[in-house]
Amino acid sequence: MEDKQRIIQELVPGRQITLAHIIANPDSILYEKLGLNPAVEYAKSAIGVLTVSPAETAIIIADIAMKSSGVDLGFVDRFSGSLIVTGTVSQVEAAIQAILLYTEETLGYTVCKITRT
Repeated sequence: MEDKQRIIQELVPGRQITLAHIIANPDSILYEKLGLNPAVEYAKSAIGVLTVSPAETAIIIADIAMKSSGVDLGFVDRFSGSLIVTGTVSQVEAAIQAILLYTEETLGYTVCKITRT
């Protein structure tokens, strides 16, 4: 009889921002694939993508993003810790900078650098 291997997967969330990325001037098809309205969003010229752990922090960073720079909320998932915001490049960058500053200094999170394409 063959022994079966059992795998146990466990998520041990740290307090961290693991991705903070700005997509400047994305093609309109990207908006459609993300479920965003390209007619409205495409004129804004940038998409910000963040992932955070613990996942519930996505609610807090979504609030910070909207209040800090006037970005629009594209998507927030409190279960996976994903956040997508849209706006001008400067709005998206300001929102991400505000999020990183708050989570690092106030919440004591480890944060990553902002990347961009």
